[in-house]
Amino acid sequence: MVTIAVRNGASSGSGSGETLHANGYILTNDHVIAAGANGGVITVVFSSGRQEQAALVGRSTRLDLAVLRVTSADRLPTIALGRAEQLRVGQPVVALGAPLGLSGTVTAGIVSALGRDVPVPADNGKTALLPGAIQTDAAINPGNSGGPLVDCAGKLIGVNTAIATVPNEAGQSGGGSVGIGFAIPVDLATTVADQIIATGTFSGPYFGVSTQAIPAAVAARFGVPGGLFVQAVANAGPAAKGGLQVGDIITHVAGQTTDLPDSLFTITVTKKPGDRVEVAYLRGGQNSTTSVTLAEQP
Repeated sequence: MVTIAVRNGASSGSGSGETLHANGYILTNDHVIAAGANGGVITVVFSSGRQEQAALVGRSTRLDLAVLRVTSADRLPTIALGRAEQLRVGQPVVALGAPLGLSGTVTAGIVSALGRDVPVPADNGKTALLPGAIQTDAAINPGNSGGPLVDCAGKLIGVNTAIATVPNEAGQSGGGSVGIGFAIPVDLATTVADQIIATGTFSGPYFGVSTQAIPAAVAARFGVPGGLFVQAVANAGPAAKGGLQVGDIITHVAGQTTDLPDSLFTITVTKKPGDRVEVAYLRGGQNSTTSVTLAEQP
């Protein structure tokens, strides 16, 4: 685990991270390094107290993840990786990080829930999405962001990212942990990190459609199910090869409902090019299914 400090003129930020590779690649949240993304100074502080300036390898604002790299003559110790799919509600977990700047802080709790899709504020007024997030009651506070959530074997199972807060009397959110924190599952986090390390960016697998979510009131008025209305299909893209057409209504992908604007992204982001997903759709009043093989982004 490392502590991260960012400065860019009058702007600053801080948080935590974890070393994924011995040659210096470090995973953290995008909002931790956002202030230093354009010409700022990013400093990584190791548990020994040693400090190193880090370079920004790449970022995914949409998923609130970023990768840094420090140059070191020594191979760095790395965190062991667990598997989020093996988690169970009620399982003990430990959050590590630097809440309120207090490096090396450890808090314990349990997995409170799994599979939360959590929207959070992102850089430049955008909104990030934490698909399938782990909910925990381990105390997570500002400064924990980007740090590891680990199981009792010390294996990384999630990246601490966000907390729910209770509005004050003025109706403003604030304060620290109220026992509802969210972490990005390790499987997704490392998939994103690996692509950023390889290419500098993360795009996710390619489905090949443009869609519009059908509002519930509109669906009820026209007697159609909620889902994603297909506005355009890329020529020779995965969806086209699967037989999808403009005017179809996609109701399920990989067994999950698709009634939100980000549904396709949320469902496919954890998958890889070459993976096949089952798609249920409505065409001309008839329900049909097909398989779509996801591809690399063109």
